[in-house]
Amino acid sequence: MEITDIRVRKVTTDGKLKAYVTVTFDNEFVVHNVKVIEGKNGAFIAMPSRKTKSGEYKDVAHPINSDFRGALQERILQEYENTPDTPSGEE
Repeated sequence: MEITDIRVRKVTTDGKLKAYVTVTFDNEFVVHNVKVIEGKNGAFIAMPSRKTKSGEYKDVAHPINSDFRGALQERILQEYENTPDTPSGEE
């Protein structure tokens, strides 16, 4: 599966959330709302999730293995670093 497009929307609010990302695979499948989070050891990605009735969060979509997750995170964080700080729609 090839990552064919990554779109980053940086957020300006204070806090750990730094951006929302949309990732397209093979020009045929898209995943919205991947989050870039600033953690204690640097930035990482969080997959889209929903809150269950019990109050916990479950991923809606996620990589099956750690190799693909690592490659996906690397590509997303690279694109995040190359995206200007002006959030989309604010110019």
